[in-house]
Amino acid sequence: MKNIKEKVAYLQGLVQGLNIDETTKEGRVLTAIVDVLDEMADQLDEIETAQSDLEEYVESIDEDLYDLEGDILGDDFDEEEMVEVECPGCKEIVCFESDIIDDEDLIEVTCPNCDEVVYVNDQDILNGTNDEAQIMGKKEDDI
Repeated sequence: MKNIKEKVAYLQGLVQGLNIDETTKEGRVLTAIVDVLDEMADQLDEIETAQSDLEEYVESIDEDLYDLEGDILGDDFDEEEMVEVECPGCKEIVCFESDIIDDEDLIEVTCPNCDEVVYVNDQDILNGTNDEAQIMGKKEDDI
């Protein structure tokens, strides 16, 4: 962000150093452009600060949520209750609870990286096939 502010300051110095006449049309346009750029750089700086504050806040909420999950689920939360699926789009491993497979509601599990659907629990009803065979990225022999 400092790079943009430095560039705007450089432009302001150029405008002042060139003794541009602000009474001419061109002079008014150039000074107005530099003023707008300065305001935009200030607003971008404020947005960057607000974004940083939000990131810290979300990270704090995430840590609190993790602690709360530990309190509710306890230490007996087993990774065996999780299903791992490889995303066909980005090849990342996506984990979700095995209860989703048996859920009666339509649930789509999407990859958090590329937003591609990696599992739909309703496919077994439509296709009349085995629930576990519908996990994308897995072959029926692998399950």
